Amino acid sequence: MSLKRRSFLTGAGAIAASAVASSALGQSVIDQVLSTPRGSNWGDQFDARASSGDKVASTLPTLSPETASYVEQAIGQYQAIVAGGGWPMVPATKKLQLGVIDPDVQALRRRLMVSGDLAAGAGISPAFDSYVDSALKRFQSRHGLPADGVTGRYTYAVMNVPADIRLAQLQTNLVRLRTMSGALGERFVMVNIPAAQIEAVEAGRVVLRHTAIVGKVDRQTPILSSRINEVIINPYWNAPESIVRKDIIPLMRKDPQYLTKNNIRLLDSRGNEVDPLTIDWSTEEAAKLRFRQDPGKINAMSSVKINFPNKHAVYMHDTPQQSLFTDLDRFYSSGCVRVQNVRDLVTWLLRDTGGWSRQRFEQTIRSGESTPVSLASPVPVYFVYISAWSTGDAVVHFRDDIYGMDGVEELQLSTSL
Repeated sequence: MSLKRRSFLTGAGAIAASAVASSALGQSVIDQVLSTPRGSNWGDQFDARASSGDKVASTLPTLSPETASYVEQAIGQYQAIVAGGGWPMVPATKKLQLGVIDPDVQALRRRLMVSGDLAAGAGISPAFDSYVDSALKRFQSRHGLPADGVTGRYTYAVMNVPADIRLAQLQTNLVRLRTMSGALGERFVMVNIPAAQIEAVEAGRVVLRHTAIVGKVDRQTPILSSRINEVIINPYWNAPESIVRKDIIPLMRKDPQYLTKNNIRLLDSRGNEVDPLTIDWSTEEAAKLRFRQDPGKINAMSSVKINFPNKHAVYMHDTPQQSLFTDLDRFYSSGCVRVQNVRDLVTWLLRDTGGWSRQRFEQTIRSGESTPVSLASPVPVYFVYISAWSTGDAVVHFRDDIYGMDGVEELQLSTSL
């Protein structure tokens, strides 16, 4: 089953109906949680005594044998939850937060207990206390949501996804993780597309984690494996033909000064500059030309571009639109990957390339000159589609199946190592 974000937001009624249908069975799981003594196997599997969002953080790479093993454990736990009827639906009608006393908090407590975010010892009460606050923040962190401890639209949507769908998601992603948990390199970069997140991994641990912006549903970031071999500081941006046809030409029809305002030059096949005023923008004539944006603050790639060979012509880069990294839905690009705090990642990539300290890197950016730098030791990079994974006992992460790929049985890798 796929979990597209639009189904979360527009199909909440269907999710709720499914949860209501299994509510009686779900109660058996809750009863089991409440009746099981502390220190039992259940408590070992769902150790939420601290109920802290900090427990979700980990330096364990998403792509690792350990992660695959933890997912196997999680599958067994979720099979038990499904066999017991799943978890109860939480009415998505009110904003619940610390200090609120409301009957719906009881349903929220039950839901958080079944998934292991709230300890059974917290009891069933209508009071939204500090235990529920910590448990909800933990739940939100596991699902890639802002851990604000408030039951908003997105929190209710992911909370009321039935347990059997989550189980199927884990089973699908276990296959992917097993496929990608081999010898990936001492140092490598992973882009997890549905999580819109990047990991820089070294010696078996995550040393850097970056928020990313990835491709729209209709311009998807591809699954691939390659090696990062070049960093371009202050890059020129050559607009892909798809963007020229879909975006730039329509914009030029509305505003003939669009290219000039955005420092974009038209070049012919010989590299000669072409005057935009000589082009008939009511036709597709311009699509035959090259659209090249000069380096600078408004450049689409801003300060840096990270290159690696691949047939999709995608790359990683900086962006002048830094505010987009705070959005919950970060599926805006045309296939390439924008990287928050990209200078930290580039510094790490250039560590073994002689003469390229952070100081020199920053100085080169300030110079404004386009400067390509070849990595002395290319670093493997993997674009993967992992929408469910686990970094420890009872720490199970889920993300929306934004591209609807969780129904696909076979994982296809475009490899260019």
